[in-house]
Amino acid sequence: MVGLMSSSMQELQPRRGQSALFDAFSYLSSDDSPWNHTVVAWTGEIDAPVEPISPPSTPPRTTLHVSALNNLSKPVPVNGESVPPTQPIADGLWIPREDVSRLEHQLSHDKRIKTVPVWLADEADISGDGIRLKDQARWRRYAEYELYTLFHYKQHEPTDGRAEKLSWADYCRMNQKFATKILEVYKPGDIVIVHDYNLMLLPRLLRQRAPQMYISFFLHSPFPSSEFLRCLPQRKEVLEGVLGANLVGFQSYSYSRHFASCCTRILGFFSDTTGIEAYGSRVEVGVFPIGVDAIKVASLAWTDSVNKNYTSLKKMYEGKKIIVGRDRLDSVRGVAQKLMAFERFLEMYPEWRNKVVLIQVTSPTNIEEKEDADNKIASRVNELVMKINGMYGSLSHSPVQHFPQYISQDEYFALLRAGDIGLITSVRDGMNTTSLEYVICQRETAGPLILSEFSGTAGSLKDAIHINPWDLSGVAHQINHALTMSDEERQKMERNLLTHVINKNVQFWIAGFLRRLVSVLGSRKKVMTTPLLDRSSMLQKYHDARKRLFMFDYDGTLTPIVREPSAAVPSKKLLESLTLLAADPRNAVWIISGRDQEFLTQHLGHIPGLGFSAEHGSFMRNPGATDWENLADKFDMGWQEEVDAVFQSVTDKVPGSFVERKRCALTWHYRLADPEQGLHMSQECHRELERTVGRKWDVEVMVGKANLEVRPTFINKGEIVKRLVATYNAELKLSGQSDGPSKLELALCMGDDFTDEDMFRALNAVSALDGTAEIEPDTCFAVTIGPSTKPTLARWYLPEAEDVIDCVALLAGTETLESLVAGGSAIGSAAEDKTTETGA
Repeated sequence: MVGLMSSSMQELQPRRGQSALFDAFSYLSSDDSPWNHTVVAWTGEIDAPVEPISPPSTPPRTTLHVSALNNLSKPVPVNGESVPPTQPIADGLWIPREDVSRLEHQLSHDKRIKTVPVWLADEADISGDGIRLKDQARWRRYAEYELYTLFHYKQHEPTDGRAEKLSWADYCRMNQKFATKILEVYKPGDIVIVHDYNLMLLPRLLRQRAPQMYISFFLHSPFPSSEFLRCLPQRKEVLEGVLGANLVGFQSYSYSRHFASCCTRILGFFSDTTGIEAYGSRVEVGVFPIGVDAIKVASLAWTDSVNKNYTSLKKMYEGKKIIVGRDRLDSVRGVAQKLMAFERFLEMYPEWRNKVVLIQVTSPTNIEEKEDADNKIASRVNELVMKINGMYGSLSHSPVQHFPQYISQDEYFALLRAGDIGLITSVRDGMNTTSLEYVICQRETAGPLILSEFSGTAGSLKDAIHINPWDLSGVAHQINHALTMSDEERQKMERNLLTHVINKNVQFWIAGFLRRLVSVLGSRKKVMTTPLLDRSSMLQKYHDARKRLFMFDYDGTLTPIVREPSAAVPSKKLLESLTLLAADPRNAVWIISGRDQEFLTQHLGHIPGLGFSAEHGSFMRNPGATDWENLADKFDMGWQEEVDAVFQSVTDKVPGSFVERKRCALTWHYRLADPEQGLHMSQECHRELERTVGRKWDVEVMVGKANLEVRPTFINKGEIVKRLVATYNAELKLSGQSDGPSKLELALCMGDDFTDEDMFRALNAVSALDGTAEIEPDTCFAVTIGPSTKPTLARWYLPEAEDVIDCVALLAGTETLESLVAGGSAIGSAAEDKTTETGA
């Protein structure tokens, strides 16, 4: 936070509630860390200049920022020849350029943390003379009113959406400004760590502008379940923004599990407990509970000033047990639940009345909420305090001492040391560092810690007394238990908790997070990657070839994967390109798909010169023909009845799933079902089919994209590829043309899933480098669609179906390499360790 003094000098103040994060920054910037560390951060809201206190009769030193007495009067500059670069305060806070430069220099040369400030202002308010800051709170409004509340399971009533659109626009621009500032200081090889919900769009923005950047994201708050996140209108944009990172970190396992589940349920990406498969790469997910600087806290908690405050507190409440609580005035901190539980405790255990005092400090929240909600919380807390003191208090004793204010650091540590019990009843929380600091402050007196199971710290502090803040009687019982614990029990609890807090400190947290990121990046380099298809080379080979064979899968290759299989219809661009490609007599174009004859005939059958193989090779229709040839007509299909019974049983258990019955194959689809339930049931179904039908019949169970298919083993796309290559080569040899080709001079095969690997295997076999190649290896292009890192027999890859369509258009002559490059299509062709931290 920055405050401007009347002399135009800056006063820097630390932001409240972020001590652990700043301690991590300090460690990375210190000589104890091997990293060269820079922080890129918002300045925070800058306070207007404040005049020093003076007697009421003292006239102001200047008339600047003094309101005019009427429309005909205004402040007169001291120098009549020039007007100082100062704007009226009604238009916002004006920061002259010299003050901007002075602050930037001051922050960049800070001995503790080197910082590059981000100035958040509209472009129209930034000039060579300075920066005008208007409504500075708007930059955090969306993050704090929309994201923070939703992440803590608080949902607003619906509105007309106009205010939300404005705050969302500011949120997007803020993230863009951070991306621009980071790229100004970024060097190849740097590691960028993005912190918290204020900057959830930043990883993707950085990835788009610097694809090879090493990016991690850490969320310090909770992350909600998909049922809550789906209430957010911008849910997809927020998730996609975070997925630009290589590694995403959370405070607890439940938060990471919610995030992975949201990516599956909302975006449709495959996920497991360790990561998400998104946009052709894997985003790793990990759990990294934050800690505190234990040595620093211990040194601050035993200063002379703290000792003095501690002695005063113990004397003031002599003879009484002290329960301490320090929370922000926020509904998720559970202050109201704490007071109600304390009231229940006094009711259930009357022997403790007049012997126990609850000292509750509630500091104002820095989260922007609606005024009526904030007032409602404050009123409720005040009502409970008055009720408890009125019912169980007396003239000489008030069981609840409530202090709705900020307290100094010395008072805070004295309070934690003086407590006999630490009571934290948050109903939804990230990492509550008060509990960690309480443990350190109790190293001599061993006061028990009672901790809400909904706090992010609960998973780390296993030895604390865990409570459900909604169970008032249960909390009351645990308060009594803590007060009556033996010294041995208390000392054992304190030893275990203190050992954890000291060992898992903030240095351990940030170092572990960076180690995991480096490990993730290192493992990526060891992964075998498939090269991007060299389209320029392919195009040259295409023009040189006199006979060409093209084999395309359909779903996921010529059309994107969609939730409803019937919605996978070819685009106009694809139809035009295929028509032109098939019209060339030198080309043989085939669609080799798992789809049935009816679907292929309906959507592509009108294109003359196009050949088809349906149901993974069970049926064929030659170019120009109208009849289909059944390649499996002599095979016993008795297995279908047994498989259909198994599939129907699973369908009854999984809403949204269905069975597709083909002539030679049966497929169970679960793309429209709950993704987690569908995946789980498909695995169970797969095992059952392998154990029963797979042993009785000559069939194989194939795992596809959100489907499970059973088909005869001799029927696969690879057999079709062998058949086509042999057929066309035989025709060329029989033609007897002395100047014509004797075999295929170009083969292009494209597919995206497991069943297409049979095609790649067959194509590799007919183009082997053993002197018997039916196609020359350098004119054979086996291309998989998807990430470059997935295991495949293909020699090339393209990222997605749109790139396949562009490739077909390129060969058909409706696109050029130049136009594809200009359109951003993927065109293939044959540093010092540093961290950059970002935070708002």
